[in-house]
Amino acid sequence: MTTLNVGIATYAEMKARTLAIARGKLKPSPREPKVWFSSAESFARVLSEGNRALLALIAERHPGSLDALARASGRKKSNLSRTLKRMAGCGLITLKRGRRGRLIPSVGFDRIVLQLPLGKTRPHRDAA
Repeated sequence: MTTLNVGIATYAEMKARTLAIARGKLKPSPREPKVWFSSAESFARVLSEGNRALLALIAERHPGSLDALARASGRKKSNLSRTLKRMAGCGLITLKRGRRGRLIPSVGFDRIVLQLPLGKTRPHRDAA
């Protein structure tokens, strides 16, 4: 089972964490989040019930194009394209160019774990 760890942090916290990593003051552990959201609300919007179903469909069927995914999901290609680009921007999927420039979506995990801080976070500590 491949797990994608997701975290919630403010922009300032993410920036401080990134700078600490770049300066060699922080070495992230494999258990730390690889994908970050600025709020639980933004996480919930991107991973709505419909979008989670879409991720599962991509993982199960490995569609060879957006057209194939649109047919399998019953969603319009234009809407699907926007959703997938947003997910790719968040690091939840990858979009590769296939034959004739077709976009091929893929999911590299089968589970998402959200690490949600209850209070002020410390971006330089491992929460696990």
